[in-house]
Amino acid sequence: MSEPQRADLPVVVIGAGPVGLAAAAHLLERGLEPLVLEAGASVGAAVSQWGHVRLFSPWRYDVDAAARRLLAAEGWTSPSPEELPTGRELVQRYLEPLAATEPLSGRIRTGARVVAVTRAGADRTRTLGRQRRPYRLRVVDASGRVDHVLARAVLDASGTWSRPNPLGPDGLPAVGEDDACERLTGSLPDVLGRDRARFAGRHTLVVGMGHSAANTLLALVELAGTAPGTRISWAIRGGTARRLYGGGSDDQLPARGLLGTRLREAVGIGVVRLMTRVAIERLTPLADGVRVTGTSRDEPLELEVDTVVNATGFRPDLEMLREVRLDLDPVVECPRGLAELIDPNVHSCGTVPAHGERLLAHPDDGFYLVGTKSYGRAPTFLLATGYEQVRSVAAALAGDRAGADAVELQLPATGVCSTDLAAQPDETAGCCGAPQPVLVGPARRRGGAA
Repeated sequence: MSEPQRADLPVVVIGAGPVGLAAAAHLLERGLEPLVLEAGASVGAAVSQWGHVRLFSPWRYDVDAAARRLLAAEGWTSPSPEELPTGRELVQRYLEPLAATEPLSGRIRTGARVVAVTRAGADRTRTLGRQRRPYRLRVVDASGRVDHVLARAVLDASGTWSRPNPLGPDGLPAVGEDDACERLTGSLPDVLGRDRARFAGRHTLVVGMGHSAANTLLALVELAGTAPGTRISWAIRGGTARRLYGGGSDDQLPARGLLGTRLREAVGIGVVRLMTRVAIERLTPLADGVRVTGTSRDEPLELEVDTVVNATGFRPDLEMLREVRLDLDPVVECPRGLAELIDPNVHSCGTVPAHGERLLAHPDDGFYLVGTKSYGRAPTFLLATGYEQVRSVAAALAGDRAGADAVELQLPATGVCSTDLAAQPDETAGCCGAPQPVLVGPARRRGGAA
């Protein structure tokens, strides 16, 4: 049997979130055939899990340009450009209409979880004839049925939402973390809505220093005002929360700046108990809670709480890509060429320069990590970054080298992003928002100027 010809196959996009669907729109504009595989039951499945959270950027920056053109052709009414959408609104008013457009509706498969990517007929050790071989994706549907899909190229936009970091201080789970899972939640529980009963009148420990932690803390502060007995503890690994407090009124995204201001006030008046330099070593399940054991500022720490919120960030699922030849940075676990631009030891989301296909490419040609997953363990991703990534990749796959290299990106120059979340005066706020425009200059190198 002759090998399939790569050029006759679709470009597979893994994930039907904002960046994945934007990738499909750009591929269509370039005359390429996309096939989007989404593990969830509907498009935007991961976003829907934090649907109660409000983005810190308005609609004008949350919609990809190619997606907007595709929607406009079918009479889509754009939301007010200055309105801040929730995650739920982003799905219902943007992603679902986009997926329902005539060009895209037949090119999206939901309930299709990609569990492995390889080159057809070749493991990662085989080199002879490798570039001629298409990609082969193993896909499992909701019933457990296994299928295989061939692709000329693959854009992995599956994100990192399903892979939270562990609570232990050294990159490993704390002892007993798996046993205590019923007392743990993800980074953005719906404190004031669906999950209210779990937190009202109870003691919660929030672990982490990103904006996801800040959102949850501020929701708990609001809950404490109406639910007596609600107690809030906050543990961070650093010695100060100054970085999360951010730029305040100087932030070019007012909602994000307000988040830090409100959190600082809550800590200052004692509504939130802040513990610094915390290392969680052990979690012990109790009949009605969990005991947290470790150290805080090198002193013993033992705390009994009802619930622990793990807001320590996320990491990419690389197991599914073991047979793909990747070139990843050993620190950030992102494409090696991108690492120096997004290293969280140096950069916030507002200092990441424009980048495109050249920095996203891997030794296996035609394979790309895009969107949140392209950032590996760096928590500084913004939607605008992902939209520019997939525009550049689509141009390269279509043979437009000049278009692929002409990357532009506008990001806020103020504010600090550990994750891309923020708050409004009366609501929690959240991730993936594209920023208000501030032109970013040349790429910065690790530890110095360009």
